Amino acid sequence: MDRIPILRMGDTLLVTIQFDMQDQTALRLQEDLADRIAKTGATGVMIDISALEIVDSFVGRMLTSISGIARILSAATVVVGMQPAVAITLVELGLSLDGVRTALDVERGMALLRRAQEESRLGRH
Repeated sequence: MDRIPILRMGDTLLVTIQFDMQDQTALRLQEDLADRIAKTGATGVMIDISALEIVDSFVGRMLTSISGIARILSAATVVVGMQPAVAITLVELGLSLDGVRTALDVERGMALLRRAQEESRLGRH
């Protein structure tokens, strides 16, 4: 089973998904990311899906789930690099990714995370 690497950059964990995920890989990522947030005390998670051309309903739900788990563990999540076809597919499947922040690219995603982390430090969730 493939594992998706999780890199640490200061208070942020970076996940770059380079291949279309199978269900087991997505579940493993969810577990690995929760463990890394808890162990490192990360306050931000960026998930780069720019290489994904296909996202099914399971993977869409997993992104929402990962964001929810991170939020409970006091980390903000931003999904970046979504291809237009992926966005269209998610909407057609009825998945709005509630609670998931998105940005067009990594630079904008980092700006969103910095704002969310600052708001959290100031006590404004």
